[in-house]
Amino acid sequence: MDFLLPDRLDEALHAMAARAGTVPVAGGTDVMVRLARGLERPPAAVDLTRIPGLARWERSAGRVRIGATVPYTRIAGELAGPLPGLAAAARTVGSRQIRNRGTVGGALGTASAGGDVHPVLLACDAEVELVSARGTRRVPVREFYTGPGRTVRAPDELVRAVLVPEAEGPQSYAKAGRRGALVVATCSFAVALWPSRGRVGTGIGAAADRPLPACEAERFVAGELAERRLWRSRGPLPDSVLARFGELAAAAASPADDVRGSSAYRRHAVAVLARRALGWVWDDYRADRTAKEAACA
Repeated sequence: MDFLLPDRLDEALHAMAARAGTVPVAGGTDVMVRLARGLERPPAAVDLTRIPGLARWERSAGRVRIGATVPYTRIAGELAGPLPGLAAAARTVGSRQIRNRGTVGGALGTASAGGDVHPVLLACDAEVELVSARGTRRVPVREFYTGPGRTVRAPDELVRAVLVPEAEGPQSYAKAGRRGALVVATCSFAVALWPSRGRVGTGIGAAADRPLPACEAERFVAGELAERRLWRSRGPLPDSVLARFGELAAAAASPADDVRGSSAYRRHAVAVLARRALGWVWDDYRADRTAKEAACA
């Protein structure tokens, strides 16, 4: 296997187009494990970490554009303000060494259903920027995942960046695992509030063959918040609404049995995580008004 180290994006794109089956490497925390175990043996791998433009993030027009090789450590430390949900998810990824190497671009490339950042990207309606020698295109993240480890990315394309709307309300990421740290999620759930749109975004991880949103749960809670006029009043969210939200989130999942948990446990855990995550963000939303009222008193 050839291991290529291009310094420019055009060199990387040429390498991807020149040989079928070439694998891009952003952080390598997933790809190198598969190579070491003999699960994958591509003709060539293209390391992207020497390409300067991929290691930057920038804010513009209410969105944050994160280059493919920006590591989780930087996302957690530098983007907690505009992207609190993504920063929270980044802090839960593996060990410090993994967070120093792993990237959102790499996670999107391998598209593991248990990846920590995928639920937040779904909840935030992010876009994935794909590039090849043929040109550039952007794909809504909700259309990006197609199956187990599969996406709409063509064989000659690279994930160049992900574009995430800046938060306008509280966001939360909840994760269940067999221990408290250094663990792959048994299941996970993200919630993001978008008050200007009267919308609640969601994302489920490790409870289906791919990351996916809980669409029925989103529609249900948006309807309840509108009908009860809670966006304006910021009143408490009834327990019945939280419970139904959790039930609908669990119904959206299609988990399997494996060494990390049974399908029944995963479905139950998704309901619990969804209920808790929605409760946390709604409490934060209400507390923000309380803090502002206290400041004006």
